[in-house]
Amino acid sequence: MTTAACNGDDDQSASGAATPTSTSTFEQQKLAKTRFVANAGLAAGATYQWIVKPYRAGKFTKGADGRTFALVKAGLAGAFTYNRLKAAVNNAKGDPLLSKAVAPLTAGIESLKELGTKLRKGEAGDADVGAFESVINSIKDAGKSAGAEVVDKVPSTSELGG
Repeated sequence: MTTAACNGDDDQSASGAATPTSTSTFEQQKLAKTRFVANAGLAAGATYQWIVKPYRAGKFTKGADGRTFALVKAGLAGAFTYNRLKAAVNNAKGDPLLSKAVAPLTAGIESLKELGTKLRKGEAGDADVGAFESVINSIKDAGKSAGAEVVDKVPSTSELGG
């Protein structure tokens, strides 16, 4: 009979088909760690490449060659880092162990929210750059403790602005 496929007992609703099984939950957790590592790695790479390294080289001091460009890139990197760290924390929610390891770091990540603007204006100092380093190191440690080791990945300049 051709109507058998339309029978309510045989019909799977869209919500029924989307219900996660144990396999898909495992895949979600695996992808959560992968996405966490990718986002945290981009945040770490941007912080080191465009905030920490130029700061230590004196590129942010008044009168330094390329100061304006370095400050603009640092500001973009600060905003990018904040964005990627927020995404990493969101990714971590898909893995119970990673979620527990990252949860205490949300306040530190929130403290970075305005630092991108501060960097761009040339108002950042040792404490501000140190705050970025500290949060990045805490995220790396949390990831490592949950089996999701974070490796720095420097984003391209176009990724910072995008």
